[in-house]
Amino acid sequence: MPGERRPGSGGPVATGVPRATSTDLTKFADALRIPPVLTPAVGSLLTVRQKATTVLLHSQLPPTPVWAYEGSVPGPTIEVRSEKRQRVAWLNEITGDFPVTGVRVPFTGLDSILGPGRGSAQPDASVAALPSWTVVHLHGGVTGGNNDGWTENGVSPGDAQLSEYPNIQSSAGLWYHDHAMNITAFNVYAGLAGTLLVRDAEETALNLPSGAYEIPLVMNDRNLDTDADGIPNGRLLHKIGFLDTGTASAPARLNLPFIGPYNLVNGVIWPYLEVTPRWYRFRVLNAANTRPYTLELHTENADGTTTAVTGALVQIGSDQGLLPEPVTLDALTLGTAERADVLIDFSQFRGKRLRLLNTNPNGPSPLGPEVMQFRVGATTVDNPFTLPATTSPSFTRLTRAGLPADHTDRWIALSTADGTALGHPEMWELEEIAAGYEPGDGDRIVEVTDAGGAVRRFRKAAAAFDDKVGFFVESSGWEVWNFLHLVGPGHPMHVHLLGFQALNRHVYTVTSAGQSGPDVVTWSADYDRAGALGDEEQGWKDTIRVEEHELVSVAGQFTRATGRFVYHCHILEHEDEGMMRPFVVAPRAVLDRMPHTAHHH
Repeated sequence: MPGERRPGSGGPVATGVPRATSTDLTKFADALRIPPVLTPAVGSLLTVRQKATTVLLHSQLPPTPVWAYEGSVPGPTIEVRSEKRQRVAWLNEITGDFPVTGVRVPFTGLDSILGPGRGSAQPDASVAALPSWTVVHLHGGVTGGNNDGWTENGVSPGDAQLSEYPNIQSSAGLWYHDHAMNITAFNVYAGLAGTLLVRDAEETALNLPSGAYEIPLVMNDRNLDTDADGIPNGRLLHKIGFLDTGTASAPARLNLPFIGPYNLVNGVIWPYLEVTPRWYRFRVLNAANTRPYTLELHTENADGTTTAVTGALVQIGSDQGLLPEPVTLDALTLGTAERADVLIDFSQFRGKRLRLLNTNPNGPSPLGPEVMQFRVGATTVDNPFTLPATTSPSFTRLTRAGLPADHTDRWIALSTADGTALGHPEMWELEEIAAGYEPGDGDRIVEVTDAGGAVRRFRKAAAAFDDKVGFFVESSGWEVWNFLHLVGPGHPMHVHLLGFQALNRHVYTVTSAGQSGPDVVTWSADYDRAGALGDEEQGWKDTIRVEEHELVSVAGQFTRATGRFVYHCHILEHEDEGMMRPFVVAPRAVLDRMPHTAHHH
């Protein structure tokens, strides 16, 4: 098969448009940008260049400096076939200075970080000095550790990262993005992200909307740098808040993750998309650093109000592939890095205009909930697609009872360094301890009481990225990973290599108590009630949201690849500041020769 490169289309056009004189921009002024499509020849080497360039985020703004794959924000949509290996050379051709202005401001409320523009804050010289040192990770890809984009294997300008992706996985909407150690948040914010679609026969048999009727929607939020007069100067602004939480004798500072006032889709602020009245397929990705999206479709009314539309969103797939059958939704929630395969039948809205809104209550934008607008044509067109009752005949729902008896259970606690809600977020690997264990100085003990009253006791065994590896996974082994939230913000948790299904989302009552003498804190997590997994969470995933005091358990098989990988919170600033840990996948005979490994079944 010959390779194919289809050019992108749409996006803002600045010709004849007056420049903004404030941070107020006109909504729905610019067409949605459609990224170019790369369909490489089977067996070929695809070269994807990382370049410094400029793009228009809005027709009222000056060109914005970015770092971009093939000069496009988002990067090109790469299409591959399941079971067909694809080699990619990720070539760093970036020149010049870091394109984003970074500032830190005292957090005095959401307005202090969500307000458009820089205000009086001075640029952070350490951000301005960041080099073009990049690593590419194929998020959701089943590939060996040497191809996964190890976070410390940075590539400097003039060099390339060579990766091979076997694509031994079902049809799915994956995404590629930068993963460089401690600077992922900045590199992704600068523009280094794009989508990769794996196609297979099961998907093809559905005759889903395709070509011009299948569109990626890569969503994120951004802020805009401003000059001394408060007018946007064209640069992106990474503005974060900080809280000084320590004491005079032990000062501490908590840096908050980025959240911004402008919603972008495919690198355009508040775009519109003209559609014909027929079925469309949207490959939706939350590529924000932090912001969750709860997407609702609303019709526009003549008086300027909107009315929510029920049942307009039909989800047929999640992170790792097709759902067993379509799910009709009034709203769709995606944490950062989560994806959804969504169908909308616009024939019911002929001649109307609709808005896609973000109604998530976490950090609402002062500029409004609007994400984008759909403009539906008035002329009747052929609408050949019929929604099937079943979308994935091969899908099997996992249950705990159906897992192999020798599966491994792992426990991870989500906490903070000082045990308070405003402490520095941490991720603890837990090691189960016997009933007679005597805690020592510095121990953090976690006691979990389940719905049946059974108690298990753990100790914090590792937290920092550089702590010794504690998770050694048998190749092809089935595992259950239990994420227990103790204190602090919620976290979207991502495990490299593993496609999993969520087993449960339970709610616990969590308390903590110190003791006199040694520095020991015991956390007690007592089962309160069963939570609910959303209908949209029933499929194969690789990222899962864990909210306050929840125990979320996921199950999957580490198959088809080995090596050293990481798991982490996908709030990018949390990942950069320590919420990431390594693990190793190897054959059983190799694990048995590693004297420092321990296996718990």
